[in-house]
Amino acid sequence: MSMHMEIRAQGAEALSEDQLRKHVPALFAQGAHASRTSRYAHIPSIEVMRGLAAEGFKPVAVRQSRTRDESRRGFTKHMVRFRHAGALARAVGDTLPEIVLLNSHDGTSSYQLMAGLFRLLCLNGMVVAAGNVASVRVSHMGSIERVMPQVIEGAYTVLSESIKALDAPKQWSQLNLSRRDRHVFAEQAHALRFADAAGDIATLITPDQLLSPRRPGDAGHDLWRTFNVVQENVMRGGLTPVGRAARQQTRRTSTRPINGIDQDVRLNKALWSLAENVAERKAA
Repeated sequence: MSMHMEIRAQGAEALSEDQLRKHVPALFAQGAHASRTSRYAHIPSIEVMRGLAAEGFKPVAVRQSRTRDESRRGFTKHMVRFRHAGALARAVGDTLPEIVLLNSHDGTSSYQLMAGLFRLLCLNGMVVAAGNVASVRVSHMGSIERVMPQVIEGAYTVLSESIKALDAPKQWSQLNLSRRDRHVFAEQAHALRFADAAGDIATLITPDQLLSPRRPGDAGHDLWRTFNVVQENVMRGGLTPVGRAARQQTRRTSTRPINGIDQDVRLNKALWSLAENVAERKAA
């Protein structure tokens, strides 16, 4: 299964329904996939999105899974990132709070609401692993009238968690890391990105390459900048082997960006947890 690239609104604008229909048709599915039983309650994502919009949550980015199964087109997993106007004043530096909605109409996902952050400097979104209440799930059971209050309540719960996550830029930027601390963090992130199910790593990309900033403003040894540099290198790809590793390759290739929804969420949460662990150790 391959994935659509993320489509993001320009500036402070919200994505229009015409844009959403073009890039994420599953949002507008009028029924569930044929594989679902009568117990499955189809609740159109677009109705959820409209309910969130009425509460001030604007869709600012979308992504949808592709599939080779023609019958599943228009039902596959999709992700929508929202920003709430009332939360913009809580921004820290170039980082804004967001909430992330994950859903499908083919049984591959329940409704999930997760805390997120968006960094304007690199136009890079994050999914935050910030405690047990930072993720709200709503099963496909019952009517839209029953589910909508849960979704709205969950959205505000998750928004509060994403605002709390804005403490990280303030706190982590005050924690300077030693060269060894940064290398260990990069090694752990490297394994998350490149290790297979058995834990083996075949890539010629080195952990230290994940520590290479893409812009002068990200150069530094504090935890916040270290996390952002590593997260961007992991998610955006574009890394090529260097030195002896480059000479070992018959042709020069670069790492691919993370476009898959599940891998995006998994890696982002894992990287956030790694950084939280570092912060806790430093505080202790």
